[in-house]
Amino acid sequence: MVKTVEWLSDQPGRFFPGRLKLIDQTRLPTEVLFLELRTVESVWHAIKILQVRGAPAIGVAAAMGVIVGIQESRARTPDAIRTAVRAAADRLATSRPTAVNLFWALDRMKQAARADLPATDLAEHLAAEAVRIGMEDTAMCRAIGEHGATLLAGVHSVLTHCNAGSLATSWYGTALAPLYVALEKGQVIQVYADETRPLLQGARLTAWELSQAGIPVTVICDNMAAVVMRQKKIGAVLVGADRIAANGDTANKIGTYGVALLAAAHRIPFYVLAPSSTFDFTLASGDSIPIEERDPREVTHGLGKQTVPEGVKVFNPAFDVTPAALITAIVCEKGIARPDYRTSLKTLLSPR
Repeated sequence: MVKTVEWLSDQPGRFFPGRLKLIDQTRLPTEVLFLELRTVESVWHAIKILQVRGAPAIGVAAAMGVIVGIQESRARTPDAIRTAVRAAADRLATSRPTAVNLFWALDRMKQAARADLPATDLAEHLAAEAVRIGMEDTAMCRAIGEHGATLLAGVHSVLTHCNAGSLATSWYGTALAPLYVALEKGQVIQVYADETRPLLQGARLTAWELSQAGIPVTVICDNMAAVVMRQKKIGAVLVGADRIAANGDTANKIGTYGVALLAAAHRIPFYVLAPSSTFDFTLASGDSIPIEERDPREVTHGLGKQTVPEGVKVFNPAFDVTPAALITAIVCEKGIARPDYRTSLKTLLSPR
């Protein structure tokens, strides 16, 4: 599993100063290119154009992007550092609207900036906080994998949509984490990966990372999911999430809703796997989740060649919302929730 996003320190034994390193996912699967980012604008750009993508990875990258902003500002006093944190966080918050992890991580960095410390110590404290967010994400993903693997006992093949693997997090992934955990325990599960139009995250990213890990994977076009389900080739569907409302309604990559409908029609379990930072209990239902609409050229020129006539309108939402009624279970690092999600999610995430 590739390390998607990490902080590289410039001084032994310290986190500050340093630089943000991430894999450019727009180059996969034909080229593996790592970027080292040293400006807030470069971090904003990387999130915006999907060089880094996946809700957890976006959150980690944004937290580290705040540290990049402190360094870029050359702040030398605690107040100047706090100003730099706010400026970086405000800018990065405009990069993508749907993934709640982005705002969760930025809010956490702003909270950390309130520490009453001298300038040098405050900068180090903030850098350590950003690194901690990444480490916690890795631990959460591993726990999601452990819980999710229990749902796959006796399952020989699964369907995935988009990419919610190691490339979408700091490590292990969310929807793919059970597959990695199962592999470590000797269970090899066949994966059918939707290509996931229009940006082909399933074909480019999921297939790449699973093949790198030695997990058998077959890519199918998005409109082939019903056929493989009807042929009884799918034992479960595993998807990630970018935001989950209090009632369990889940926003994920466009096309997820359709897969959920197909799974229900074929009586196949449909599982959502995401860290607790993805839950947004301020939203009663998925009706309030903001849905990002992206550049029409992703559709009209999605494969590098114009495929839509000039002047024709394009509708290009990046996400859709799957109603809770179609979700068999929601898995997070705390365990497994089942309907009614209004109750089970709050119980699962409540302090013990």
